[in-house]
Amino acid sequence: MADQPSTTAPLPSDRYRELFDAIDEGFCVIEFFDGPHGPLSDYVHIEANAAYALNAGIPNVVGQKLREMVGDEADAWVARYGEVLRTGVPIRFEQELVATGRHLELSAFRLDPPEAKQVAVLFKDVTARHQADAAQRALNEELESRVAAALAERKLLADIVEGTDAFVQVADKDFRWLAINKASADEFERIFGIRPAVGQSMLDVLADRPEHQAAVRDVWTRALDGEAFVEVGAFGDPGRDQRSYEMRFSPLLDANGKQIGAYQFVYDVTERLQSQERLRETEEALRQAQKMEAVGQLTGGLAHDFNNLLAGISGAFEMIRTRLAQGRTEDVERYLAAGQGATRRAASLTHRLLAFSRRQTLSPKPIVVNRLLGDFAELVRRTVGPNIEVETVAAGGLWSALVDANQLENALLNLCINARDAMPAGGKITVETGNRWLDERAARERGMEAGQYVTVCVSDTGEGIDKDILDRVFDPFFTTKPMGEGTGLGLSMVYGFARQSHGHVRIYSELGQGTMVCVYLPRHLGDDDAEDVAGPTTIATATEGQVVLVIDDEPTVRMLVNDALVDRGYATIEAADGAAGLRVVESPARIDLLITDVGLPGGLNGRQVAEEARRLRPELKVMFITGYAENAVLNHGHIERGMEVLTKPFAIDDLTNRVARLLGP
Repeated sequence: MADQPSTTAPLPSDRYRELFDAIDEGFCVIEFFDGPHGPLSDYVHIEANAAYALNAGIPNVVGQKLREMVGDEADAWVARYGEVLRTGVPIRFEQELVATGRHLELSAFRLDPPEAKQVAVLFKDVTARHQADAAQRALNEELESRVAAALAERKLLADIVEGTDAFVQVADKDFRWLAINKASADEFERIFGIRPAVGQSMLDVLADRPEHQAAVRDVWTRALDGEAFVEVGAFGDPGRDQRSYEMRFSPLLDANGKQIGAYQFVYDVTERLQSQERLRETEEALRQAQKMEAVGQLTGGLAHDFNNLLAGISGAFEMIRTRLAQGRTEDVERYLAAGQGATRRAASLTHRLLAFSRRQTLSPKPIVVNRLLGDFAELVRRTVGPNIEVETVAAGGLWSALVDANQLENALLNLCINARDAMPAGGKITVETGNRWLDERAARERGMEAGQYVTVCVSDTGEGIDKDILDRVFDPFFTTKPMGEGTGLGLSMVYGFARQSHGHVRIYSELGQGTMVCVYLPRHLGDDDAEDVAGPTTIATATEGQVVLVIDDEPTVRMLVNDALVDRGYATIEAADGAAGLRVVESPARIDLLITDVGLPGGLNGRQVAEEARRLRPELKVMFITGYAENAVLNHGHIERGMEVLTKPFAIDDLTNRVARLLGP
């Protein structure tokens, strides 16, 4: 039978009893006894003060056996206190009571006599301190981790800055270097022959190079004044090496947002700039080659077309001369018609060139395009032939547009002819008008300005256009037709006319589905022109005594104009240049109308002559005749009341009818 602990223990004296019960630390006496686990393998609490429960968290401990209280922890406590009992050597240690989760600071010593098998234990609860220590250790570990991370990040950034190809410099408000990476120091030394160092003033370093010092001062002053900017400049001693650099400057701020300096990242862009210059030169050479190719295409196509036309004209005149010499007149009318037809086609070709270059003479008037559609549709039907259906769709309430009606018809006729050529087996052409209001987004998608537009669209059911070439159809001289069958000016003429009219052209096409080309004309907000677009042709005759001054440097043109006017009963005065014409104006001779070429030789052009003539004779009527509309000479297209513009070549009836209109009542 195992030994049992004694139920009595020596009690402290009354003097120590008071102390025993009053101290804040827990105190107990344990007595070892032999148990089932072996000699002295357990102990019982025989005495405990009031603070025991407060510190250990275990009440009523007296009489409780260790293995009954904390069986899993018993061996550790027996081993520790058993060593004190056996050796008599006191111990001091900290231990966690797993059962209560408290940390205790303990000290233990043997009570004499040893045969009593008793050990006294003094302890206090240090859980709060332990937790504080643990928290402090965790905080220290976190701080250490943060410091390590910050140092690693700083080292990484430093390694990056030091290893980068960029030249990095940091300076304070006094132009002194706060930092400079190796690449920058090496480059500075290479181009200036001086190696910079932190703490030096960049201005002092360059004191013996005032030109370079001024350049450095200029760019750094901007940054030190708070400006962030990028600039490209050349630096370096020409005797050593001068390079071009892209410099990115930024202000340097402290933690409070106060500027304490500036820094720069610099890149050597010398090779890049040289490459860009070589590219620019290559592109310029390519553009020049393209221009020459375009000129070649133009001259080839025009030479072919004009040679055909000139052959028709000269051949017609030769046959007329032959028939007149033979005394035969029966074929003269046919040859005249052939020559006049060739002349009209030549004029049409030059008009296309002028429209493409936006230099054709326009006489814009506010019209409702719907009024053109009836006669225009008949013209298109006669032009495209019977196997193509022509339909017009006129929008109701169509706005008016400020446009030259004749040139609009020419542009639309070009589109209809293109549509015809795209439908060799026949099909349908639709000419449709409409009102369009483009907002900012829609206008941006079309490459136009936002606003209100009148649209005239020509669509066909033809072959369509491949998307690969759709972007090129408005390019001058571009054509898919065989050599000799077109100059490639048709669509470019339409484009030029639309742009000269402050509008635009858009094209939409699908292979096998057809094509639609839309001309956008800005809406005219005033009233539309009530006059008929094309009035009836009349034979003009002069009122008795009316005199016309004709100024043209081309004798043939002067002769034709004079003869035509004389045939209609006008008196004429001729002048070969502006100065001679102006002398006539300054004379007392009667002049009712001035007809002048715009591009006159010598010091005075036609516009200048007209302005001076109207200053001297305010009521004088003026007609300009020109091979093309020199916008600068014609005051950018502004034609005053009592003035008209007639483009060469012109029909004689058109000339005389305009003269009659100007001089009429």
